[in-house]
Amino acid sequence: MIYTITLNPALDRTLWVERIRADDSNRIKKEERYAGGKGIDVSRVLTMLGVGSTALGFVGGFTGAELEGRLLNEGISCDFIRISGETRTNIIMNDMSTGGQSVFGASGPVIEPYELMQMIHKVEGLEHPGMVIISGSIPPGVHPKIYRKIIEIAKNRNAKVILDADGEALVEGTQAFPDIIKPNIHELSRLVGAELKEQDDIIDAARSVQKKGIGLLLVSMGAKGILLIGEKESYHAAHPEVIVKNTIGAGDSAVAGFIYALTESKSLKEALAYAVAAGTATTLMPGTALCCKDDFLRLLPAVHVREL
Repeated sequence: MIYTITLNPALDRTLWVERIRADDSNRIKKEERYAGGKGIDVSRVLTMLGVGSTALGFVGGFTGAELEGRLLNEGISCDFIRISGETRTNIIMNDMSTGGQSVFGASGPVIEPYELMQMIHKVEGLEHPGMVIISGSIPPGVHPKIYRKIIEIAKNRNAKVILDADGEALVEGTQAFPDIIKPNIHELSRLVGAELKEQDDIIDAARSVQKKGIGLLLVSMGAKGILLIGEKESYHAAHPEVIVKNTIGAGDSAVAGFIYALTESKSLKEALAYAVAAGTATTLMPGTALCCKDDFLRLLPAVHVREL
């Protein structure tokens, strides 16, 4: 079984206005709502690709109920912890005149200690956890060490663990030696304590982290593609040229594409191509909609992967 864990999910409310005007009324031309959060995005893309998963996390209030209902309507299995607080709502504003996008992210509800322990017990009792993906921010009231704890539990259950986090959550999580981590350039820079700009410096930093006990690093570099740094294999994959409409969720889609390839017993080189194709396909979609399978399949042959 594949499980995704999103401790701080959100309902993404995506708005389009003709032009954002300061100190004036801005009429909304279009609105869409999506279940959001990095792990949830992974589950959504896996479902689109025909791979089943179960989404775990904390949900509360009417917003949490809507989030779960939207996932169920997409055919995604959920096993959330109910909390006393209200699930957060993120606002994504799209300026139709410029194509610009602004994201207003809420911090999320405070998680009480007893609610946190419910999550720990749920992870301990997961049924046949073949792969566990832990993604996103830590909600208020929770120490970043929670990621280390969850990874240790999952690995003790013989699950392959993928971690996609930032800051102290990433630092703590790496102490439990997940099988794969997926930082972007900025997250990797914060992890190693140095500003990374040149590709050679990024590769060297990723290799230094990998040698400390991380099985594999996927380092997303925006328009410059994705690096795969492993113990025996290292590759760089470039994005196909497309007209980018949105970048929200592209990294999560890349993780899902990589997992999809692993479930199909593809090589690491092929899995990296799958990751880039899925991430690029998401940039073709407006708002916070994620990639569609037809775009993924169309872009896959155009992904160029080279060995480092």
